[in-house]
Amino acid sequence: MSASNPRPLIALRWQVVLLVSLATALSYLDRQTLPIAIKAIERDIPIDAQQFANLNTAFLLTYAIMYAVGGRIIDVLGTRLGFLIVMVFWSLACAGHGLATSFAMLAFFRLCLGAGEGGGFPAATRVMAEWVPAKDRTFAMGIINTGSAFGMIVAPFLISRILDHASWPWVFFVAGGLGLIWSVWWFFRYHPPETNARLTEGERGELEILANSYGHPAVPQPWLELLRLRPTWGLLVAKFLSDGAWYFYLFWLPKYLYDARHLNIKEVATFVWMPAVAMAIGSFFGGWFSSWLLHRNYSLNAARKIALAMSALLMPCVLVVTTVPLSWAIVIFCLAYLGHQFWATILMTLPADIFSKNSVGSVAGLMGCAGGLGGVVFGEAMGWLLQHGFGWPLVFTLGGAMHVLSFALLCAFMPRLQPLTPRPVTTT
Repeated sequence: MSASNPRPLIALRWQVVLLVSLATALSYLDRQTLPIAIKAIERDIPIDAQQFANLNTAFLLTYAIMYAVGGRIIDVLGTRLGFLIVMVFWSLACAGHGLATSFAMLAFFRLCLGAGEGGGFPAATRVMAEWVPAKDRTFAMGIINTGSAFGMIVAPFLISRILDHASWPWVFFVAGGLGLIWSVWWFFRYHPPETNARLTEGERGELEILANSYGHPAVPQPWLELLRLRPTWGLLVAKFLSDGAWYFYLFWLPKYLYDARHLNIKEVATFVWMPAVAMAIGSFFGGWFSSWLLHRNYSLNAARKIALAMSALLMPCVLVVTTVPLSWAIVIFCLAYLGHQFWATILMTLPADIFSKNSVGSVAGLMGCAGGLGGVVFGEAMGWLLQHGFGWPLVFTLGGAMHVLSFALLCAFMPRLQPLTPRPVTTT
């Protein structure tokens, strides 16, 4: 930012963050359409519990694969074009659900939705690396993750309202249409710092210094080279375990309320927005808290790990969710959603803290791939346990342990969290 007048750059930076947060809101709206509308869909397309689990797996498999590939695409194409492509693709895939007349067609469009959404968070992470200095990155990621919560808050109200006045396909048509509107907005409003006409040459130069403040190389590191690094594996293992539990809560909470608590669609819509509000609080507070520690001269290692430890220790609260009345169960789910988003905000900031700008998308993509695969493994395992009579208490016990285990392994892989010293770039 220019020394004479930094405010225009600061304002533009946070406008970009808010624009990206709307994209994450749409991603969570789109992925919640099926879980919330499932009862209405079942009137036309019979879907049993195992098929419901398979639909979630379909989403997560392509989400995991394309999270990694999408991250690489973002690094190659840049944020403006890359984000536009993934948003248009997943919006069309979401709208396509409304054309389904069979389980197979739903599964196909679920696969497509996962493939499109896989590039969203790597793109968001790279945008943050391009625009936001290290001390404010967790706060920025908190705002971006708050968009996820906003999408989940809006989803039950919007979906139940649509179902009151139209058939279930319109749930998907409306959600997909909102994504296409955002795509037009992004195309005309967003330009990366190096080509942004609203910035002076000095401001562009300073943003470039911020993005490469640790002397990182200007080209992306190959995946194999990234996978040789201990910090990469620390992030992947932590994401695999914690997201395994998270995707189970995310996709199965409405199902739990339908099947175990015997609520109807309107009653579920009455309750499921509450954990989403807590999710927003966790996103915002998690991002603010770690940045607050950095501004008070805590080291990067301490600021990130203190926040991660606090959130991980909150997650075992779900162990008692099946033993309490419905009102207290909702409170516990609120705490779990708050704790995970507190955790996820910090965890998804770490690639920008550790790796070069031009490898951030790749690392974030690998993390998302690990998280999606964790969701597949945990979801299928929990579905098997429920199908064979082990019950919800065991499922929530296993879920409640994942974040604590993730934090312990993250610390084992990264005893001291700090930017990597790049290897010299060699030519052959």
